[in-house]
Amino acid sequence: MPMTAPPFPPRLLSPRHWPAWLLLGLAWITVQLPYRAVLAAGALLGALFRHLSPRRRRVADINLRLCYPGLDAGARARLLRAHFRALGIGLLETAMAWWLPERRLRPLIAEVVGLRHLQESLAGGHGVILLSSHFTTTEMGVRLLDLLVPINPMYRRHENAVVDDIMHRSFGAYFETVIPRDDVRGMLRCLRQGRAVWYAPDQNYGRRGHVFAPFFGIPAASNPATGRFAQMGKAAVIPYFASRLPGARGYRLTLLPPLSGFPSGDEVADTARVNAIVEAEVRTIPEQYLWVHRRFKTRPPGESGFYDTPGR
Repeated sequence: MPMTAPPFPPRLLSPRHWPAWLLLGLAWITVQLPYRAVLAAGALLGALFRHLSPRRRRVADINLRLCYPGLDAGARARLLRAHFRALGIGLLETAMAWWLPERRLRPLIAEVVGLRHLQESLAGGHGVILLSSHFTTTEMGVRLLDLLVPINPMYRRHENAVVDDIMHRSFGAYFETVIPRDDVRGMLRCLRQGRAVWYAPDQNYGRRGHVFAPFFGIPAASNPATGRFAQMGKAAVIPYFASRLPGARGYRLTLLPPLSGFPSGDEVADTARVNAIVEAEVRTIPEQYLWVHRRFKTRPPGESGFYDTPGR
């Protein structure tokens, strides 16, 4: 694998990590194929994952039932299948983002909408929070935007030690700075220096520090920190999303205008606004959102859980 970094720690080379190395090696080999072939391989991988992971399939189905109650069973099943295909493609896109050089990735930028919003904010000396969300295109979207304007992504450490090490090495090779999710000081330092930080606050991490705000009309435990970070970092907030285009055409990168009147001083209203922005993007490409995440796991007091049934 093409990496210019210190040798891997011996603990990562023990036999118990060999399965992870094998899978990563197969991923590296696969993403050397032409882009159209990678998409086909990813779609097959996603279909296999759908059959082999009933728990994740069940979570995604529950989420789709909650968020799209008007869909009949057939339409929901088709969307579920499309989602797992997108999920498999996203796994290989992650490998592409980690390992492929700029000359392979830049041609995949098919459309760029609103880049001037980011350029103008940075030119004015303002830090920028690139407000995003967890789609199957997340890793690719971060890497592609960095080819146009240097950005600094926040990331969550991976539970697999080998994957986490590879991810950190790859990020370090491409980005100015990579910021662990819990490094608030590092994030604010970047913002105050007038840099752009990619940030996705949309997942459910429990009750602590969260507020309930609607997402697809359902109260969802949501992180209200976006407004606080914008205020403390004196930063503009620019929504950013990447979408995979049909027909192996590549990706559309969309940057919306900076949020005006944000933060407003009303933490719940600001969080609801963030959720509404994410929801609007999900509705344009529903199969590409990360439905296998238990977004509605944490419920308001007195409500029973949506996923709390036997066999979860």
